[in-house]
Amino acid sequence: MELNGTVQSIIFRNSTNGYTVLSLLCDDEKQTVTCVGSLPLINVGDTVTLVGSESYHPRFGTQFRVESYERTAPSSNSAIIKYLESGVVRGVGPAMARAIVSVFGMNTLEILEREPERLTEVPGIGTKKAKMISESFREKKLLRDVLLSLEPYGVTVGQAYKMMQTYGELCLAKVQENPYQLIDDIEGIGFLTADRIATHVAGFEPDSLARLMAGIRYCLQQARDEHGDMFLAYDVLIERSAKLLGAPTDRIEETVEWMESGSDLLRCEVNGTDAVYLPYLCKIEDYIAKKLLLLNQPIASGSFDLSRWEKHVGMELSTEQKKAVSLALSNGVCIITGGPGTGKTTIIRCILDAMQENGYIVELAAPTGRASKRMTEATGNEARTIHRLLEYIPGEGFQRNRDNPLIADMVIVDEMSMVDAPLMYALLQAITKGTRLVLVGDRDQLPPVGCGNVFSDALASGVLPYFRLTEIFRQAQRSNIIRNAHLINNGKMPILIDRDSDFLFEEIPSTDRIRARLVELIRKESSSLGTSDPFMDLQVLVPMKSGPLGVVELNRLLQDVCNPPSPMKAEHISGITVFREGDKIMQIRNNYKVEWRKAQKQGGYEEGLGVFNGDLGTILRIDPREKYAVIVFDDGRTAEYAFAQFEEIDLAYCITIHKSQGSEFRTILLPLAGGPIPLLTRNLLYTAVTRAKHLVYGIGRSETIARMVKNARRSDRNTGLKERLTEYAVIGS
Repeated sequence: MELNGTVQSIIFRNSTNGYTVLSLLCDDEKQTVTCVGSLPLINVGDTVTLVGSESYHPRFGTQFRVESYERTAPSSNSAIIKYLESGVVRGVGPAMARAIVSVFGMNTLEILEREPERLTEVPGIGTKKAKMISESFREKKLLRDVLLSLEPYGVTVGQAYKMMQTYGELCLAKVQENPYQLIDDIEGIGFLTADRIATHVAGFEPDSLARLMAGIRYCLQQARDEHGDMFLAYDVLIERSAKLLGAPTDRIEETVEWMESGSDLLRCEVNGTDAVYLPYLCKIEDYIAKKLLLLNQPIASGSFDLSRWEKHVGMELSTEQKKAVSLALSNGVCIITGGPGTGKTTIIRCILDAMQENGYIVELAAPTGRASKRMTEATGNEARTIHRLLEYIPGEGFQRNRDNPLIADMVIVDEMSMVDAPLMYALLQAITKGTRLVLVGDRDQLPPVGCGNVFSDALASGVLPYFRLTEIFRQAQRSNIIRNAHLINNGKMPILIDRDSDFLFEEIPSTDRIRARLVELIRKESSSLGTSDPFMDLQVLVPMKSGPLGVVELNRLLQDVCNPPSPMKAEHISGITVFREGDKIMQIRNNYKVEWRKAQKQGGYEEGLGVFNGDLGTILRIDPREKYAVIVFDDGRTAEYAFAQFEEIDLAYCITIHKSQGSEFRTILLPLAGGPIPLLTRNLLYTAVTRAKHLVYGIGRSETIARMVKNARRSDRNTGLKERLTEYAVIGS
């Protein structure tokens, strides 16, 4: 069957795969038909020809299932008005659409595309407004062109939007030139998608050198991104590449040799392993090792009356703390590690005051916004994320670097276990010899989300001054959160039976009952959770994404409890997720290009760029017509997100324990009832417990906790920093 008509409304659209439900007014205007299919390019007001067949849905009734479609230009002034006022062009509503069409008539779309400067002929449209309208129209047209060409090969609307942002108007030409470059440039596009485009669009042969090189490089990138590896063993790389590419191993070996000769790969021995690196990762490890050793020089600490400081702040440092402070003040590099309750924050305050008393400039930094905010509150001095400290600008990189270093006598970095190798490389480039570096963290936390394991490797090398705090302070000993964290870390079962403590546990064997109890706690018993505002103070943490107690299912459940649907709340569907005004969300990947502004206490606004993996916020407003949302993050930054960017956020009523790193929450709800053994590890449980400031409330099966305590398995990463530090220290001595 064939239907011709005008799109009246978009009832539903999955922005990930383009699946759409729309209402079509047929040309005879005698009937409106509900049509379904993959229609990512169709908008309200479009005149279309749809080819397909009728089907019956048991819930929604008769539908027209679209197999193919063709979009035609609007054939009347009223059709053009409907097209423009649909929200397809930002800044054009019903009144503006009528005004534009009244001036240009049937030539409107041609004017928008070829002579947008003429929009100023329309009353009420100035130069700035005309520019915004024309840019939006061109952007939509380019997005349409990209999707028409690449959607059959697995490119989503969101990925096409990113291509457009990255490559601009030369997008399709860039893709034709080298589709495999998409793997590096466009997040979410892997080898398989790029390979389909290369084969069907750009004409690359299966055994072409470009394809083999891209596949080998992708295996190394995949190990970096999914496992945190800095390198792969040669034999492992050959095996994985041959499987991915469907090529014989001898052909892969030849290609690796060719890439090595051209400096596309680097091979070296790491602790007896024949290691293959992406060259920039090898350079990063090498630089970190050499720079840390260069900075590690004895430095005079100046005078500091510790007794007077203790009286001033009203506390007495332990012997361990005094040694750690002394070590930091007398060395160019110092590593301080310890679990919760061992006084790391007090040490940072003391070191900071000692340096400032002697007139030194100290910079405080942490890898995440929440960690830097906590550091600011604890010290009374401004702490910044490492990205902000280094003045990162999208497209330009870090403005603080070897040519424009930080002006500081000391840099103190907290939550160091979260800092990956590339970020450490950037930080060290901006630090000059003579600047002291203090690295503070908990070595027993999970490794960083990114590649490398800098903090753990630096400690394990034994060549840099470090102090391990072991004493738990008396005040901290009264907290079962801290006592249990140390018990877990030592492989012992935590105390679960104390009902008058800050660590509570309910034994509930049934998954369904756990889910029901979770809802009860949040909905009815907020007083037992130590808060009158569960939405802001409470965070549910789980080990995994899937399953009835996984992130996806629990977010659906808790969204209905914490932020139920309402006619007063606008919504947007992205992928399988319904986002609603008032929802708690998390940024799930770095985006250095997002513009934000933040109100200042003294008036005015601070403006900047960049939101980062793990940032938490709330959806303030959703504008379905203009197709964007306003998000306010927990630190006060406000940003606008186009609907295509919604694949970068997720609901955050429940998050994985991995995503909670660097954050601290008043109350943690921890539902635990089994799961894959590799995920249920001791350090995962330890990390979850140490995220709570006032209360851990566990519900589920104590046997799951026991399994996690016993499972000391760690996911060892392929890194060479420890060996490089050891080797260069011997050479230097």
